[in-house]
Amino acid sequence: MQRLMTAIRWLNIGSATLASAMMVLMMLHITLDVANRYFFNGQIVGTLEVVSFYYMVALVFLAFGFVELKHENIRVDLFAQMMPRPVQFALYLLACVLGLIFFGMLFWQTLHDAIRATSSGEEAMSNFRFIIWPSRWSLPIGFAAAFLAVMANLLTSVSQRKAL
Repeated sequence: MQRLMTAIRWLNIGSATLASAMMVLMMLHITLDVANRYFFNGQIVGTLEVVSFYYMVALVFLAFGFVELKHENIRVDLFAQMMPRPVQFALYLLACVLGLIFFGMLFWQTLHDAIRATSSGEEAMSNFRFIIWPSRWSLPIGFAAAFLAVMANLLTSVSQRKAL
């Protein structure tokens, strides 16, 4: 089980690293576009499209699993903290099972959407040919990473017999 946890951890670190790289690329791209506008009264064609369809999508969805693995998602557990430990544990298990169902369904649907977009060579309307099907793959990768992170947290919780 330790190997599985390590693999899930590294997968989520990898996807978060990729999301961070997209953030750095987005900052550089926008900075270059602004500098080009300011100094040369020009523009980098497609900045808005690349930022909207590639950088932002990857930044948001690829980080899901890492955030879940580190327990950094928003939690509203004011009342759960006042409950006895066994009830907290049962509620945590329920939340993990619901999370597995939720992320599993999102993964399945976005995987089919990404396959369809890839096979059709999906493009966005623009002044130039702008292919967007590669960005569709950020969603199933991110949801798979989140699914695996929830599963890892569930297994850790069960092995420790306490809510995380």
